[in-house]
Amino acid sequence: MIRGSLGLIGLSLVGLSLAATQALAADPVMIGVGYLGIAGTRSTLSLVEQPADNDGVAGARLAVEDNNTTGKFLNQRFTLEERRIREGEDAIQAAADLAARNGFIIADLPADALLKVADSLRDRGTLLFNAGAIDERLREADCRANVIHTAPTRSMLADALGQYLVWKRWSRWLLVVGSHDEDKLYADALRRAATRFGAKIVQERTFEDTGGARRTDSGVTLIQRQMPVFTQQAPAYDVLVAADESEVFGAYLPYRTWDPRPVAGSAGLVPRSWDAAQDQWGATQMQNRFMKLNSRRMTALDMQAWTAVRMIGEATSRTNSGDIKKVTDFIKGPDFSVAAFKGTKLTLRDWNLQLRQPILLVDGRMVVSVSPQEGFLHQVSELDTLGYDRPESKCKLK
Repeated sequence: MIRGSLGLIGLSLVGLSLAATQALAADPVMIGVGYLGIAGTRSTLSLVEQPADNDGVAGARLAVEDNNTTGKFLNQRFTLEERRIREGEDAIQAAADLAARNGFIIADLPADALLKVADSLRDRGTLLFNAGAIDERLREADCRANVIHTAPTRSMLADALGQYLVWKRWSRWLLVVGSHDEDKLYADALRRAATRFGAKIVQERTFEDTGGARRTDSGVTLIQRQMPVFTQQAPAYDVLVAADESEVFGAYLPYRTWDPRPVAGSAGLVPRSWDAAQDQWGATQMQNRFMKLNSRRMTALDMQAWTAVRMIGEATSRTNSGDIKKVTDFIKGPDFSVAAFKGTKLTLRDWNLQLRQPILLVDGRMVVSVSPQEGFLHQVSELDTLGYDRPESKCKLK
């Protein structure tokens, strides 16, 4: 009788082994991810901060490797296809080409182009992840149900900075604003943060972009004379806050103001979703892996793209499915979260599909602080003290 039982057990083990072998031999579930960006890079004032040609997509590639590490146990295989749009090319056609082979697209596009692409792909079921555009309107009046945002908004960045400055009791701000549209949008977010957290803007000044070369042989001498004059005779202030997304003047402000004051905003103390100096919560291991693969440091755009691809990987593993609708529904659902080396799991705001996330405050060499700051409380999540909260939102997902 015992021999008979052992024989049955042996047959069962053989059957299980054959089933496992057959499962491993089956073709893996393929999950295609596209990356859609603009060809070329934007010049910065600092030579050491010039973005790499693979800025953004390098983070997506690392995340695909991470997804495939887990995916091999679930018989899932992730691929990444990159497409860069050159001047004069049609973003809608480029997106359609990617969507024909990929159910998910990571987008690093200007706001207008992103909206056109989102509307063109609405009926295909393709899910877009906005990894680059920080425009508030993409989460407000122009929000779309098929666009998830891993990039923070201007208001999230401004609120993160505002909380820290108020915590430091640097409540009197001299606001210097560039003359470009994006500078003015950032200035709006900074004004909102000042009002929200009890700071006072003692004066505003506009730095006009008059064109000309950004770097000349006599540049240091000219800037050393120009910036003190531009910032003199200001009312008493604690910190100069710069709104210079267009990269015209902000980097010239630290150590050159008329009064000895700290600089924040677009220079000095800068709010970012990620920085190469981030080493907390296991981030060193992440930074080292990225450096090994790319021979450079990881940027905020890299991290925003990495997070988007990891969100897809997390949802496919949790649902054990590559079905686009099933994965999309799970990401938008109440049980979804993703870890991103920021000390807390990140979740999605269901009213506008913005990813909640802490914001780092960095000075170019170190992470000075992380917002939300201690004492800024919220009834749902302290992360919702950064940016527009549910009662403030004008988003109607469509």
